[in-house]
Amino acid sequence: MIIRKLFKFENAHIVRKCTTKRCSQNVHGHSYKVEVLLESNFLDNGQMVYDFGLVKQYMKEIIDSFDHAITLWSGDSLEYLEDMKKHSLRWIELPVSPSAEQFSRVIFILVDKLLQNSTFNNGEKEVYINSVIVHETDTGYAQAFKKDAYSHLMGVIELEKIIFSKQIQDEWTNKQIYHNLLTIH
Repeated sequence: MIIRKLFKFENAHIVRKCTTKRCSQNVHGHSYKVEVLLESNFLDNGQMVYDFGLVKQYMKEIIDSFDHAITLWSGDSLEYLEDMKKHSLRWIELPVSPSAEQFSRVIFILVDKLLQNSTFNNGEKEVYINSVIVHETDTGYAQAFKKDAYSHLMGVIELEKIIFSKQIQDEWTNKQIYHNLLTIH
């Protein structure tokens, strides 16, 4: 059985080296919608795959970290990275370009790690992520499955190379979860 939880956030980025000049040469923003699809062949004691309250409690906060932030690619010019960090207190630096495709992979890996570190105490069994869908616009989205998220052919995503700004880290209510999830810089 598959369950789905929808999250939303506003974010700005620039996608270097893409074909479209508007996208590759200009900072711009999107109203993102993120769908996290969880799967299991079992139901817990409450007859659920995974309690939506837990999904909201744990996964929403990490996805919400991207809200009203600028997402940067560590491969961009040092001057651009420094300027963006100087002019925005909410930023995330990724080891891959912040395209919808890479967002779906990054969010998959972050949520997968959170799920792996979760303590199940209501009979949940073999709950895993089926996929993550990132809607960049109303008409376009990218969907990542496990094979995509961890594909070296699409670029390596190491958790310790995902850097959240101090303001974002300060907003996390459960710092231990995120300390376990990421190496905090």
